[in-house]
Amino acid sequence: MTLNTTETALLRRAIDLAIVARAAGNPPFGSLLADANGTVLAEGTNTTLTDNDITAHPELKLARWAARSLTPVQLTQVTMYTSCEPCPMCANAIGRSTIPRVVFALSNAQLASAKPPHVPSAAQDFESEGPYLGTESAEPINDYYT
Repeated sequence: MTLNTTETALLRRAIDLAIVARAAGNPPFGSLLADANGTVLAEGTNTTLTDNDITAHPELKLARWAARSLTPVQLTQVTMYTSCEPCPMCANAIGRSTIPRVVFALSNAQLASAKPPHVPSAAQDFESEGPYLGTESAEPINDYYT
């Protein structure tokens, strides 16, 4: 699939936002949301270092903004343009916000290959145990989804 002129310009704007993030002392990632006509609704940069917040990825911030600020009908017409393929955390937020389309410039594989070996490419592994306390842990959700 190829991008049209408007989509290409929007993706270039996301890359420009990544440059802005880096100039501000943050990791170089930028994103924006546009409607079906290509009108930019919101844009953001990575602020994980300046905000001292590991979740301050632009994709996550925009997904939260969209879920709070747009109607369900508006959300069906939104596309996120982002300088890099969303990480798993951001991808989950995008899905939960119901943004239907993401267009990215750099893939996660390309990003990983650009990083030196001592810099992690994704979330670190951790030990996970469970489930425990089945009856007790089910109590808060009983009848919630019915």
